[in-house]
Amino acid sequence: VQLQASGGGLVQAGGSLRLSCAASGRNFNQYAVGWFRQAPGQEREFVAGVNRAGRMTNYEDSLKGRFAISRDGAKDTVYLQMNSLKIEDTAIYYCAAVRAILSHIPIHSGAYAYWGQGTLVTVSS
Repeated sequence: VQLQASGGGLVQAGGSLRLSCAASGRNFNQYAVGWFRQAPGQEREFVAGVNRAGRMTNYEDSLKGRFAISRDGAKDTVYLQMNSLKIEDTAIYYCAAVRAILSHIPIHSGAYAYWGQGTLVTVSS
């Protein structure tokens, strides 16, 4: 599986962005997908994840209510809708995928086998 993340950019605080993670390869519906982010000088952290069927999601607690993950099986694409963005959301955002059982959504980066190249999100005041 190859992943291509896109949709990052510069946005003012309070604004919104939608990131996309497009997959190429076979049987993407057998993979759980996660979004992670890494700010300068900080460790990569889990943002959100979706199970292979797209019916179960998981979020970093502090982001619930502002971020929403979804997947379009027909397009082999996973989205991350980010609303009410804050300056502290500035980071490189990565999508990652791993073959998983139906209900499993890993939250640790080491569990993921495939990574996209990252897309930069910059939130300004």
